Amino acid sequence: MKVVKRDGTIVDFCPDKIESAIKRANRDVTEEEQASDIQIRNIIKYIESLKKKRMLVEDIQDIIEERLMYCGRYKLAREYITYRYTRALVRKSNTTDMSIKELIDGENEYWNTENSNKNAKVVTTQRDYLAGITSTDITRRFLLPQDIVKAHDEGIIHFHDADYFAQNALHNCDLINLDDMLQNGTTMNGVMIEKPHRFLTAMTIATQIITAVTSAQYGGATITLTHLAPFVRESKKRYEQVYKKRKLSKEQIDKFVMEDLKKEIVDGVQTFQYQVNSMTNTNGQAPFLSVCMYLGETDEYKEELAMIIEEFLNQRILGMKNEKGVYVTPAFPKLLYILEEDNINPKGKYYYLTKLAAKCTAKRMVPDYISEKIMKELKKNEYGEGDCYPCMGCRSFLTPDRSISLGNIAKAKNYKEGKGKYYGRFNQGVVTISLPDVALSSGKDMDLFWKIFDERLDMCHRALKLRHERLSHATSDVAPILWQHGALARLDKGESIHELLHHGYSTISLGYAGLYECVKYMTGNSHTDNGKGKEFGLKVLQYMNDKCKEWKCEEDIDYSVYGTPIESATYKFAKCLRERFGVIKGITDRDYITNSYHVPVFEEIDAFTKLKLESEFQRLSPGGAISYIETAHLENNLDSVMEVIKFIYNNIMYAELNTKSDYCSECGYSGEILIDENLEWYCPNCGNRDHAKLHVARRTCGYIGSNFWNKGRTQEIKERVIHLDNKDE
Repeated sequence: MKVVKRDGTIVDFCPDKIESAIKRANRDVTEEEQASDIQIRNIIKYIESLKKKRMLVEDIQDIIEERLMYCGRYKLAREYITYRYTRALVRKSNTTDMSIKELIDGENEYWNTENSNKNAKVVTTQRDYLAGITSTDITRRFLLPQDIVKAHDEGIIHFHDADYFAQNALHNCDLINLDDMLQNGTTMNGVMIEKPHRFLTAMTIATQIITAVTSAQYGGATITLTHLAPFVRESKKRYEQVYKKRKLSKEQIDKFVMEDLKKEIVDGVQTFQYQVNSMTNTNGQAPFLSVCMYLGETDEYKEELAMIIEEFLNQRILGMKNEKGVYVTPAFPKLLYILEEDNINPKGKYYYLTKLAAKCTAKRMVPDYISEKIMKELKKNEYGEGDCYPCMGCRSFLTPDRSISLGNIAKAKNYKEGKGKYYGRFNQGVVTISLPDVALSSGKDMDLFWKIFDERLDMCHRALKLRHERLSHATSDVAPILWQHGALARLDKGESIHELLHHGYSTISLGYAGLYECVKYMTGNSHTDNGKGKEFGLKVLQYMNDKCKEWKCEEDIDYSVYGTPIESATYKFAKCLRERFGVIKGITDRDYITNSYHVPVFEEIDAFTKLKLESEFQRLSPGGAISYIETAHLENNLDSVMEVIKFIYNNIMYAELNTKSDYCSECGYSGEILIDENLEWYCPNCGNRDHAKLHVARRTCGYIGSNFWNKGRTQEIKERVIHLDNKDE
């Protein structure tokens, strides 16, 4: 017999627990009122005689009370009832003690693998998680309706970042307006930071801004190198003045200035890299930072920008030394390289940068690539003009700027009237729907599918509105670096951020997961089949887009469909599906479900077919999505990398290549660390299985992770097929 506990988990029936509970109650009554060992055994036998396959723990306790009274042990039954009531009060008033103890003791699998970029054993991370446990508890008991909590627990939806929801001022991802903060000054911790006068200083201030901003939010943040390019010219002017004072010739001045300038760019980029990776924000981690490289953002400072991009790529190719002094692949910052005519055409002036980017991707898994051409086709503002801009963090994209006609609602000092504004904008949060659960709940009845889908989307909508309403109470005082000093706005003290939550200035995301499993169950085909499977998959995504449009028109809030980068939730969703529907071959028989619209990791498909197919689904995920291909080791095959990059430019908005760059500090092996049948990582050279001596870098959900993963994600990584190999044919 199985017993269903109060939290929904299922365990084996254990008679000893019944005996122990009754004997505890025995202590509180006289000897005459106590249940004898024979009576206790008879109660257990009675429960077993019911021959139930599954019982709720509450039903078992009801039976115990009834049988005690049947035996004439009324006072004992009353004590047992009182004990149950007291335990219920304790559970309701305190749901965090065990979670906190397990976290501190390092025994909780969830917290140990919740985020592959956070080490749950480190005190700074534990401090963030301890606050998160408390926030989640408050959120579940007081802030969310119980039907939403229940749906979250059952894996019907996923209410993201409940560990930050109790605070009514934390948002998700954003694009930092570094231009405004550097050019017009900012304030951090009450200290005024004025405009820097050289590149190296600007880079140092930028890292301080990044740490402060990411400490006041959760999720990822993005800056663009374009905002740092003007300071290269400032440094150049300073060097020119120095050498002119020495009365040197023009040739000498040009030579020495360029030498000094290149040295400063090297130092500035190195400072940035070290600061970003060594600093820890209040989330107990290095900032989840993305850095955009977009030559098309400037005409005036294009040459300076090209110099910075080149140095960023060179230093990333080199990597960063770990504690053993070995160069390894760092997780941050994520690099976003924008493909455009000047750098994708072999005759283009900046084609050399794209070749360098390809070399970097082959070695270090970044940069990722955004096609200016495709993005301008998909992202058109209210005047019908296409625009190109980076994602916020790993994959969350803004909607085209609807706020142009409203003027400068953020009061940014670098605002230009009539021009789309992207830096300074942000995302309010995410709620994700499990598409496989919708499908399985319908039993393949197509009419019922759409009815359930409507109900679940309505629940997601209500949950998203709760996120929005929570933020709407915030004023600029809660995070001055964000709302008063230029990162996202220049509001007055005490001013509400309410307007920034409307008019298209920020987005809010309707996430989805498991499109493949949903389509496979409903149609019998993968959504990659170019037939009814694909047709149904596109119809599902279009339906969500139509819903978001409907909500947006009613509320003036930019709801947007988001291909969720489920990292730990992929395991949770899979377990919940199996508990609710049992094992269904090809649907619930793995410990993970497929991310967003992706082709399932185990499906054999070549790189170009995969990217072309997924581009159609990516188009219907305007709030965020990224495609990838798994590759063999390609450092000696850069021509193949370049072919993929050119294909991305012409076919898909945003994509990446997952290469392998691992290291074993036990034997010095450099290559791919493998996973055995028990989902344990090991070095193929020496057999080392000690995680502390293995450096493994894998793309998890947009970001590179390096702190290992839960069982579900590990299985998913193990089953990934190679889409691009090193063979000639």
